[in-house]
This record gives sequence, C-alpha cells and structure tokens, in this order.
Amino acid sequence: MAEQAHGIAEPMHPTVEALIRHRLGEAFGGLRGSLEAAMPMLVFVIAWSTTKDRTISLGAAAALTVVLGLVRLVQRQTLQFVLGSVIATGLAAFFALRSGDAQDAFLPGILTSCAYLVGSVLSVALRWPIVGIMVGFADQAAVAAGDPFRWRRNAAAVKVCSRLTLVLVAVYAIRVGIMGPLYLADNVAGLTISKVVLGWPLWAGAVAIMGAMLLKGNTPIDPDDDLVQPVDVWSR
Repeated sequence: MAEQAHGIAEPMHPTVEALIRHRLGEAFGGLRGSLEAAMPMLVFVIAWSTTKDRTISLGAAAALTVVLGLVRLVQRQTLQFVLGSVIATGLAAFFALRSGDAQDAFLPGILTSCAYLVGSVLSVALRWPIVGIMVGFADQAAVAAGDPFRWRRNAAAVKVCSRLTLVLVAVYAIRVGIMGPLYLADNVAGLTISKVVLGWPLWAGAVAIMGAMLLKGNTPIDPDDDLVQPVDVWSR
C-alpha cells in the first residue's frame, strides 16, 4: 500500500523496446487525432481555391473545427488535436489571404517540416532524440515528479530512441522533398493530394516501421533500472 501511495505504478515490460512501444502508444494521437489536426486546414484550402471568398473559406474550416471539438467534449476526450488544427488553419489562412495564392496555405507546413527535419537530425547527433523526449513526457510518473528525462540515464533507451528518430527524419525528408517542388511549381492540386497522402498514411507507415523495429528488438531491462522504477512524487 505504501508503494502505491508514494509511486505511480505502470505495467512491467520485459524489454526496453516493449516499454518504449507502450509509451509511444500513449503519445501518438492515432488516425483520429491526425485527421482532426489536418482536415480543417484542408477544408480551408479547398474552399479558398474554389471560391476565393474569405468568409466562406474561414467559415467552413471553423464550422468543421467546432463540430470536431463538440464531439470530443461530448465524449469527454482531449481537445489537443482539435486545438492543433486551429493553429494550423490560422497559419494557412494568414499566408493564403495575405498573398491571394492558395498554394501559400501550404507554406507553413513545409517550413515546419523543414524545421522538424533539421531538429530531428540534430536531436540524434546530440543524443537527445525526439522520440525519447516523446517517451519521457508520456511517462506520467516521471512527469509528475518533474523528471521527464530520466530515460536519458539509460544508454540502451537513448540508442533505441535514436534509431526510431531516424524514421522521423525520413518522414520529414519525404514531405519536404515532395511538397517543396510542388509549392515552387504552384501546383495546388498536387499539394492538396500530397497533404493528405503525406499526412496520416505516411505517419501510419512510419509508425508501422517503428513498431516492427520495437517488436524485433530485444534489449533486456534490468528490474532495478531507473527507467522503469515508479517515481516517488512526494519525496522530491
């Protein structure tokens, strides 16, 4: 009972890969989260491309966002991905309305992918892999104790997370490599299709590859390892 009162317990996992797989499952939003984040922005782009009417375009995107948010509220679920779509749609609208060109709505996403690409590469080089950071913040016990980076004290976890982050590097490189030339060519139709294909489907492929890597891996966990120990949230 004392251990339950002082720590936040979680299921025990036999390998580093199994533990990371468990925590990544908590961190990713899945198909629904990805669609909620992308659909309002796509609705804005399609409406703006066909009507050039600011009110209709923003109204359509806002209406869809409200519907998605209400469904989440009724189900008493997180609004995280819906709120993310508000930011993405707002940036897209700013660029598109400012220039008058529909393709400029995709510029923030392309620039963001460039930033993520550079950041992912640097994170691996500096031994602070992005996937590891995601794993750390999905560790509720560590976050509650103010120690979301305890995974870095485990060399095996850093190594595994670095390999997984290289998958993200490939994802962002593909997005920039395809959407960048389409943007320069003012190809709105190609950008719209690419936004969909390189959104959830590409993410699904990346997650599948990560899952295969984690299923194949067999790095043993020491039961006394700090990575898997419940954190005493009262003693810090």
